[in-house]
Amino acid sequence: MSVRLYVGNLPKEIEREELEALFTQEVGETESTKVVTDRKTGKCRGFGFVTVKTEEQADQVIEKLNGHVFKENALKIEKALPKAKDSQEAAGPGNGSPRRSKKGRPSAPSTFGDGYASAAQPDPRWAQELEKLKEMLMAQSNG
Repeated sequence: MSVRLYVGNLPKEIEREELEALFTQEVGETESTKVVTDRKTGKCRGFGFVTVKTEEQADQVIEKLNGHVFKENALKIEKALPKAKDSQEAAGPGNGSPRRSKKGRPSAPSTFGDGYASAAQPDPRWAQELEKLKEMLMAQSNG
């Protein structure tokens, strides 16, 4: 059974081949190597993943390379958490996460249906001013 490892604190200018070469040199053959890059710049976001064949090989990699200084960065290596399909579905619209528009920006909150009560709440930054206005209106209607 293959084991996926998280590799953190990678330098921004690393290439996938360099990371693969480091792991191959230290622990032998790996199944796959991935460096996570920024879409705009194409540079490494500081982490990646390496998949090894066995649990024993994963433990060996962690023991040898966790804290290993690579291009002036001390690598952080640990077993990656499994991808959870349920957590992605739970984070969908209506469960607390903002919906994304086509341009990647959060869309405006809905003021209808279930979201109406939360949208009608006053902004806490103006709560004191709102109380003053309410008092003034009550005084006018009573006077």
